[in-house]
Amino acid sequence: MSTAALQATAREWLARGEPSIEVRVAEARGSAPREAGARMLVAARRVAGTVGGGHLELQAIQIARDMLAAGETLPREKHFPLGPALGQCCGGAVTLAFEPLTDAVMANWPAPKPRFNLQLYGAGHVGRAIVHLLSGIDCKVQWIDEREEEFPEGPLPPHIEKVCVDAVEGEVDIAEPGTFYLVLTHNHDLDMRITEAVLRRGDFCFLGLIGSQTKRARFLHRFEARGIPAETLSRMTCPIGIPGIEGKEPEVLAISVVGQLLQVASGK
Repeated sequence: MSTAALQATAREWLARGEPSIEVRVAEARGSAPREAGARMLVAARRVAGTVGGGHLELQAIQIARDMLAAGETLPREKHFPLGPALGQCCGGAVTLAFEPLTDAVMANWPAPKPRFNLQLYGAGHVGRAIVHLLSGIDCKVQWIDEREEEFPEGPLPPHIEKVCVDAVEGEVDIAEPGTFYLVLTHNHDLDMRITEAVLRRGDFCFLGLIGSQTKRARFLHRFEARGIPAETLSRMTCPIGIPGIEGKEPEVLAISVVGQLLQVASGK
């Protein structure tokens, strides 16, 4: 679950008056399953988020529910060595902080830092599969298509914005410097217009174009004829996805592409 989604869940529980405990990794040393600042919410019958899973999380949930049952209002901390006693082989140690969820506690939550800003062009099968995976990742996404009916019904996660406009390539002009772009629309001519707009900006961090090596060659030939420098063209990724992962199913391609985005965002 992304930080933004967990925050939305916390606000929903608060608005409903559902008592819950915020469990936060206050300190992580050595090899630990989650970093300091990771959070989860524990209610009497539900849990949202994770502080690392395993026996550590089972104990954390029990402590939180004991606090709820006792009506505790004061925060507490507990230190956990992640060794044989917990049945985990991480070898590090974590300190967990437990506190009843309130508006004041929510006010101390830091704003989620996105791993990347993405403009995703295309709401077809692959686009929907990619968005499904990104719904649980801290990132900022503009999901862009000219066809309103292609977007799924219902609300999207708070960090994913649906943009339905006629001249979709115009959205490139208002993107932030260093934006990631994925171009996978239903129309090759539209793909070309969007990709050219991104290339002419030149300040992209990643530009991925769906298609084959044949499509790549055709597009490069056209862009070269239009005067786009070879150095800029060399930064266009087509086909998209981590090399070596076979399969053309939308879900498989989406896993490969999201992995590629995370690699680039991590500087790999």
